[in-house]
Amino acid sequence: MPSHLHESHLLLFRNQPALAPELIRAVLNGKVPEYHEARIVSADLTDIQPAEYRADLVIELRDDNAPVFAIILEVQLSVEKRKHYVWPAYVANLRARLRCPVCLLVVTADEAVARWAARSVEMGGPQFFAPYVLGPSCVPEVIDEHAARANPELAVLSAMAHGRDTNVERAAQIAIAAQLASVGLDADRSKLYFDLILNSLGEAARNALNTMDARTYEYQSDFARHYVAQGEVKGRAALILRLLAFRFGALSADVRDTVISASITDLDAIGERLLSAATLAEALGQSERHNVTPPA
Repeated sequence: MPSHLHESHLLLFRNQPALAPELIRAVLNGKVPEYHEARIVSADLTDIQPAEYRADLVIELRDDNAPVFAIILEVQLSVEKRKHYVWPAYVANLRARLRCPVCLLVVTADEAVARWAARSVEMGGPQFFAPYVLGPSCVPEVIDEHAARANPELAVLSAMAHGRDTNVERAAQIAIAAQLASVGLDADRSKLYFDLILNSLGEAARNALNTMDARTYEYQSDFARHYVAQGEVKGRAALILRLLAFRFGALSADVRDTVISASITDLDAIGERLLSAATLAEALGQSERHNVTPPA
């Protein structure tokens, strides 16, 4: 059964099919023809053979309504010797179906697996087969926030590849760039990418990210500074809401809206009043009592 890490890598390429040819060109120095569209097509590569051949993902590059190139993408998390026998069949069957050049791109999160996957496969006679291989050390370190926002999937892939690097400050900066790139996406994709970024960080990089002082870190744009400040306000508001509920019971929607829309200064004031306030209204600095459900 495919693992979470396996599916996470595939998700990035499904969401942005052009990421695969871009990486082959820019990172692996491969030749990819000009194209107008990159799209996901059927990954069933069985021809008339009795064995079933199914790749992880197939990306078809088209120009003038015809395929000009195809990329078979395989996420490989461990060494599987049988893949050296089936990978050439993937390429041959798809090439026969589309009648255009086809390559195999192996993406892996492990350098040892990358070295194994990159070995040339002797096919017999003068024929050899070799895939493109993208290991973690090949993935660009995306730190520039503008570059990250221009290519969110590459930024997230970068965070996944370098989240456990020994340079924890660098890993945290890459994670920040990926988070910034995820902010403007649709809600579902943004939440998913945030989870992928955080889950890919090692403990040291996670601690560095959590303790990084937004007042001293140099962000490149007003957008980034606004985002970090906004994140600080949201975190403070969430803490105040938990403390209010603990002291005074379940909070009404009006109270929650009041706290969520408050500024950092107002939230700090509520936190100070909370220490000695006898009522919710007093904690909020309001004379009018809000509806609460008494704690059990």
